[in-house]
Amino acid sequence: KREDPGSIPRQVRQGEGQRRLYRELMKDYNPLERPVWNDSVSLRVTFSISFLQILDVDEKNQILTTNFWLHMTWFDHYLRWNESEFPGVKNVRFRADQVWTPDILLYNSADDDFDSTYKPHVLVNSTGYCTFMPPGIFRSSCQVDVRWFPFDTQECELKFGSWTYDGWLLDLRMSPADLSGFIPNGEWDLLGVPGQRHEVFYECCPEPFPDVTFYVTIRRRTLYYALNLLVPCVLLSSMTLLVFLLPADSGEKISLGITVLLSLTVFMLLVAEIMPATSDSIPLIGQYFASTMIIVGMTVIATVVVLQYHHHNPTGGKIPKWTRVLLLTWGAWCLRMKKPGGPREDLVSHHPPCQRRRSSASEGYPGISGEGFLGPDPTQGVTGGPELTRLLQEVEYLTEREREREKEEEEREEWRFAAAVMDRMCLVGFSIFNILSTISILMSAPSFGDALAKDFL
Repeated sequence: KREDPGSIPRQVRQGEGQRRLYRELMKDYNPLERPVWNDSVSLRVTFSISFLQILDVDEKNQILTTNFWLHMTWFDHYLRWNESEFPGVKNVRFRADQVWTPDILLYNSADDDFDSTYKPHVLVNSTGYCTFMPPGIFRSSCQVDVRWFPFDTQECELKFGSWTYDGWLLDLRMSPADLSGFIPNGEWDLLGVPGQRHEVFYECCPEPFPDVTFYVTIRRRTLYYALNLLVPCVLLSSMTLLVFLLPADSGEKISLGITVLLSLTVFMLLVAEIMPATSDSIPLIGQYFASTMIIVGMTVIATVVVLQYHHHNPTGGKIPKWTRVLLLTWGAWCLRMKKPGGPREDLVSHHPPCQRRRSSASEGYPGISGEGFLGPDPTQGVTGGPELTRLLQEVEYLTEREREREKEEEEREEWRFAAAVMDRMCLVGFSIFNILSTISILMSAPSFGDALAKDFL
């Protein structure tokens, strides 16, 4: 038969020699037997992972879903051969159920099948060196700490170990994780996957039980949450300050405060849906929303007080002395506010009040001179007849009513000015409190600077 010139050279072909090798190796092989030359020695298994992808981090159920390959190597004493006796056969492959494989499992698995790996072939060379690389999508339990959400950094453990062999039978060794094939995630940044080998002794047994634990350290990318949660919250808290700029006569001050409060409640519900129901720690964004809601609630209370001052009935009493000193004197001076208008100038400054009102009233009656009103004294009797007496009494009544009305108006203006000063004081106070709370809460996260430099700069 003519050979293809591009075919494999004769010295590396695997034909009859490979078939014969399989028969020789499997003749007396038992996959349940630990492949060591002496049963008193431990079999060293080197373990590592090739980390590929972060699929999901379920904060509510505290489950990490990842995709990676397991990498296990060991020497099988019964799977060795002399290459000179089997020309061209440098390595062979076996199904996982045909040869001995270490029963290494993910201890903190949260998968329904517990072991979710695909069982590939075991690659064996002539020295008995076995390589086993089962891939899989792993769902592992992870204690998610949401205290600094959304500027949080999580560290999830992947704990691997033999399920039935102790350290005297299987010596599990660790090799660093391979991150060369990692696919970046849109929500999380991978900071590293350091590993560590442990030996645990239990009270039941004197043998050690080794395990290899890899720590998946990830940091949340905050741009999405900042645009969809933080920025609207900051804008809503800023809109709260508009309550103090809205005129009291508009009738919308309380409505605006209640609307902002309801909007913040909706955002709080969105955050609560993705957070685990735990009382150990309150998420950072939850603290910020709670402080903002407290600010809005206090704003509504302050607005009610302001409206009560603004619409105060002057017949209900004069403005208290402490309010006059605190608001009309010191508050107005600190805020550089001046009372609108000013003291009302009298119509005729050189006449007594009663005579000024009478002089003004007489201008509308023809034939009656001003001197006529200013000469007679009502207490001494009137010499102008009953009509003039009745007219003077009506003028006195109107003058007194006008004087009371002006006094009530002055008191009403004082109450309104006190309300305006209180409005301005609340605006300044709540603005400072809002800015300080925003800076202090958000910047308290340890990774705030890194997240800001990574996602926003």
